[in-house]
Amino acid sequence: MATPRDIRRLALLALYQLDALKGDDAPSIRASLDDLDSLAEEGLTFADAGRDFTDADRDRAMRIALNAWNERARADAAFAELAPEWPAHRMPAVDRAVLRLCYFEMYAGSPPKAVVNEGVELAKQFSTADSPKFVNAVLDKILKKVLAENPSNADAKTEAETA
Repeated sequence: MATPRDIRRLALLALYQLDALKGDDAPSIRASLDDLDSLAEEGLTFADAGRDFTDADRDRAMRIALNAWNERARADAAFAELAPEWPAHRMPAVDRAVLRLCYFEMYAGSPPKAVVNEGVELAKQFSTADSPKFVNAVLDKILKKVLAENPSNADAKTEAETA
């Protein structure tokens, strides 16, 4: 069974593809999650190289990605407010995908502090040298907003952790 971190990585990959394809061809994007050998060739590695993802793991990752994609307008508006010099269309695509994924997860009830940590780790692994600092700064502002709106969110479980 995949870890929540591994599912999040698959969700990031799917969200990145959704962004690149403007939300089109979700079935092909979902199918791409089945080919872990190709993913490894592209540099997407998992904690356990021999990890065997179930169809349910892949479906969960795709569902998270689709939900984050569907919430992108709200996420992008928040980014524009919190980092006006870096609206979503100016961000590197990977950073944008990481931030959208984390925004969705925080507002979906995942433990926001854990989401920030995971977002920074994803940025370290998949984006530029400056990305972890940028992602951390934006997510920290979102974290403060989420906790101010709903302090009970701090101990929530992610969809990936509870499914």
